[in-house]
Amino acid sequence: MSTDTSHPHGRPPEAMTAAAAPAPPVPLLAYVPLRERPLRRLPQLIAGLALYGFSLSVMVRASLGVNPWSVLNEGVENHTPLSFGMVSAVVGAFVLLLWIPLRQRPTLGTVANVIVLACSSDLGLALIPQHLGLPVRACLLAGGILLNGFSIAVYVGARFGPGPRDGLMTGVSSVTKGSIRVIRTLIEIAVLVVGRLLGGSVGVGTVVYALSVGAITQFFLPRFAYRKDTDPGAPGTRRAPRTDPAQGLL
Repeated sequence: MSTDTSHPHGRPPEAMTAAAAPAPPVPLLAYVPLRERPLRRLPQLIAGLALYGFSLSVMVRASLGVNPWSVLNEGVENHTPLSFGMVSAVVGAFVLLLWIPLRQRPTLGTVANVIVLACSSDLGLALIPQHLGLPVRACLLAGGILLNGFSIAVYVGARFGPGPRDGLMTGVSSVTKGSIRVIRTLIEIAVLVVGRLLGGSVGVGTVVYALSVGAITQFFLPRFAYRKDTDPGAPGTRRAPRTDPAQGLL
């Protein structure tokens, strides 16, 4: 008589259990009021925005192409006496004016986005030298894109509301009932074209940024997103019954 006790499907129960375990869902990222754990979330917001502004200056110094909004900022900077950071703040304030007909309301995160980005990007440009060699610039570009995606996950994960540019996207989508993906793409293309016409730099870095920053942000976001007590997977909550595995994903 055979004593083979292998699983009838050829896989041990442990392997089946591991394969069936669902990946942890990305938490919801809706706005959370300031009164909820501000000492936990405010430092994350400020740190994320500061790193984001610094990453923009890193990509500018790489001189291999920047993201569309930085192209616009560079273009405007070429025609005004304002610094890159001040242009970023002015453009952010102008975008906020476009919120009015869209019935969008700014939050603490929106205002902090304008102020902190302006200061941190100017600081980065003051610290990083110009006219570097190509190998150094290539490293700056790669590091700047990685830092940019990481910082987006950090400040968005604090859940203090969208920045001016993200709010414009969601507002237009809400009014027109259009796809977020389509609206964001059209806005980015329009910004890129205007920035280029004003003399902003477009290069390989612009393409690399567009293709990679989303994946980088998606990788880091679950690790930094603040979880409310009612969010799936929050500490101290009772595990909900298994539902659709797509529930809770971005």
